[in-house]
Amino acid sequence: MTNHLTEQPLKSTDAPTYSCHDLSSRFREIRAATEKLCAPLETEDYIAQSMPDASPVKWHLAHTGWFFETFVLKSGAEARKGSDKFAYLFNSYYNAIGDRIDRSKRGLLTRPTVAEVYNYRSRVDDQVLALLDSSDNTLLARLAPLVILGLNHEQQHQELILTDLKHLFDSNPLHPTYRQRPEPPASVSAPSSWSFFPGGLNEIGFEEPGFSFDNELPRHQVYLRPFKLANRLVTSGEYLAFIADGGYDRPEFWLSDGWNTCQAQGWSAPLYWEKTSEGWQAMTLSGVRGLVSEEPVCHVSYYEADAFARWASSRLPTEAEWEVAAAEVRVEGNFLESELFHPRSLPAALKSPAQLFGDAWEWTASPYTPYPGYHAASGALGEYNGKFMCNQMILRGGSCATPQSHIRPTYRNFFPPDARWQFSGIRLAHD
Repeated sequence: MTNHLTEQPLKSTDAPTYSCHDLSSRFREIRAATEKLCAPLETEDYIAQSMPDASPVKWHLAHTGWFFETFVLKSGAEARKGSDKFAYLFNSYYNAIGDRIDRSKRGLLTRPTVAEVYNYRSRVDDQVLALLDSSDNTLLARLAPLVILGLNHEQQHQELILTDLKHLFDSNPLHPTYRQRPEPPASVSAPSSWSFFPGGLNEIGFEEPGFSFDNELPRHQVYLRPFKLANRLVTSGEYLAFIADGGYDRPEFWLSDGWNTCQAQGWSAPLYWEKTSEGWQAMTLSGVRGLVSEEPVCHVSYYEADAFARWASSRLPTEAEWEVAAAEVRVEGNFLESELFHPRSLPAALKSPAQLFGDAWEWTASPYTPYPGYHAASGALGEYNGKFMCNQMILRGGSCATPQSHIRPTYRNFFPPDARWQFSGIRLAHD
């Protein structure tokens, strides 16, 4: 196979020195974490695809194995033969690699079987670990950025496994439970307040040693006017007030495209909410539960987030405002490792602003565009982020389905403005 990796995704001069032991340990840990997420599933759960934007769990497992095979093994001396058919089935969007199955048809792949996919992952794991173990310092320095990229890529798919499963289980009239969790204790959410930031000339973008995605680069200066940021995420109870005030029926709050989408899709509440004779209920990965007013609202689109902000006489923060506010905040909160897989309410006493990391991705008012001076890598890996810099909006902070070690203040997530199946929420800002 032609080596398309004409440029590494992370310059070795910018990366810390990774030992073979460190890389191998981290590789085993993250690959095992993916399979641990699949432990509660039945075989049938691995195969179905509930919509074109979501993928079957089996596809996620195979694709992440394919990624390591393609970008790590086939870039070294251990290129494996006999699995080229998997390149067509499990390539996601890398045009430089070759043709691939249509995304909407991934749920038709009853073969290879789940067992065969696990065997494929195991073979790839063994070969990656053997390659690392046999690498001299020169080869290890070349492979390390590719392995680290692959592990961060796998963590993205860990989150997608959970979000795609939630959509799949909600599409089933039986509303299956992924994993039981206890009912959250009754709590009173923190009162809404504002944190003030003076604005001025600031720097955003990644500059620390270690890994970042290319879309976080280069670090650059931005000028901000003074702004205020809400001390917490918008709660479900606050969003219910928007609904009760006719929020979905009043076009004055909506962007034109958002209003058209809302009408065409018949939106009247966040995804997974349903009003029943017993009150509002919401689908969670622990099954259908009564809506908890104090918990952050999630599974709203950018259009809904923006409409709520206008209704609340506020606005969404820009990604630069968000990053400046989060720059000195520790990355801690409700992440995938908490195994709640659902946003949690906050106690009344908290530092402000809170919930900047975890719980729910926060929509910003910023379109996904390149930073000044950005250049995508050449070759196939240049397709990772750069070609999506159009018609998408930026989200920040991670969610309850995001691995904690995967997130940082400079991390830029992006989705189309009508996307709702991610754990996406709202934080308000004000001039």
